[in-house]
Parts: sequence; C-alpha cells; structure tokens
Amino acid sequence: MKDKQFDTTTYVEQIALLMNLQLPDEYLDGVVANFERIRVIAQIVNEFALPEEVEAAPVFEP
Repeated sequence: MKDKQFDTTTYVEQIALLMNLQLPDEYLDGVVANFERIRVIAQIVNEFALPEEVEAAPVFEP
C-alpha cells in the first residue's frame, strides 16, 4: 500500500457507515484530524524494528 495515498476522510466516512455511526458533519474534521494523528503514531510504532530473539509474552505483567 506504499504506492497508494491513504485518504483518511474516506476511511472515517466508510468506517462510520460500517459501524452505523451517525457522524455529524460538524464533527468530521475533528475526527479526521485525530485519525491522522493516530496514523502517524502507528506508523512510527510499526516501523520500529525488533530483534529476532524478542518473543511476545503470553501475559502482560508490569
């Protein structure tokens, strides 16, 4: 998907339809802006390389 540009507005509108969420027009810009922030943060996390020897813990223990 690196060759395609991600359209956050279209994504938010389609997900709202799938969830049967009545998203008022006056909230759309704010929701899209927050999803853009989430996308940037997720991209940073997803690009972080983990060493091969790292294994997922079956239970989270702080």
